[in-house]
Amino acid sequence: MLLTATANSVPAPYNSTVATRLGRRRIPIHTTFYWSHKVDILFHCWPGDSAAMYAVALLLVFTMAVLVEWLSFTNIVKLKPGTTNDVVGGLLKTGLYGVRSGLSYLVMLAVMSFNGGVFVAAIGGHIIGFLVFGTRAIRKKSGGLDSSKP
Repeated sequence: MLLTATANSVPAPYNSTVATRLGRRRIPIHTTFYWSHKVDILFHCWPGDSAAMYAVALLLVFTMAVLVEWLSFTNIVKLKPGTTNDVVGGLLKTGLYGVRSGLSYLVMLAVMSFNGGVFVAAIGGHIIGFLVFGTRAIRKKSGGLDSSKP
């Protein structure tokens, strides 16, 4: 067990919360997962101490993770070789890639709050998004029949 020294040279037990000094404020930074609705996710003082706002924040993280999976497997911009819209299509695909990367980083930063609920919401969003958009488990079969069955 790690110990830290106090003013009286008596070792104090190591706490998983590291207080960082920024100006006059001491900001707690968790280094292990914890379960509480009192958390800062992405922005200072958001969602605050309200359990309802915490639920909204979890829903937002879940939705962002689903959107990342949707953008990973969707083909909104279809490029046909030899057409005049190759440049426009390429720019649109690049823009969508940038949006997907940005959302991925936001989900990662939310998970870095080390809140267990945020972690579960992010993983759940990625799982549901992959199930819906990345596998054939929920997609409609052509003609209503599965061709792999006799």
